[in-house]
Formats: sequence, C-alpha cells, structure tokens
Amino acid sequence: MEVSVKVAIPDDALSGQNGEISHRILEEFALEGFKSGQLTIAQVRRILGLETSTQAHEFLAAHGVPWVDYDDAELQRELETLKELVPR
Repeated sequence: MEVSVKVAIPDDALSGQNGEISHRILEEFALEGFKSGQLTIAQVRRILGLETSTQAHEFLAAHGVPWVDYDDAELQRELETLKELVPR
C-alpha cells in the first residue's frame, strides 16, 4: 500500500532548495517517525528507498539519531555476553 500526501508550501519559502525539498521532507518524516517510535528501521529504509538496513542505520547515525534503544539492564546483559564471547 502506498499513501500520497500533498503539501502546499509557498514558492518563496523554498528559495534556494534546488528541487531537493521532496526528499528532505521524506527524510525529516522518517527521522521524526523513528525518534518518536512510530516507525521501525525497516519502515525508514522503505520510505527513503534504501536497499539495506545498514544504510538506514547509517542515515540515522548521520543525523545524530541512535538506532539502538537499550535500557540500562539490556545494555548490561549485552556487555556481559560480549565479555563471555570475546576473551581478553
């Protein structure tokens, strides 16, 4: 299913955008949707037309959005597991 959204923005508000505004709006939508928990990595990837989840992770990281959402207990379990798996 595909949803189309039409947004009316005055021309003078877009001066200097060089036609990239549509993609930038999609990027902002994806960023805010992911940050708010309304979108998953897979949805971000599809919205932006990215081929891999790694590209979606890189996109989020480039915009300062952490894509790993650990609480403290989960983080500690992960660290303990890593200590067991990676000998020193």
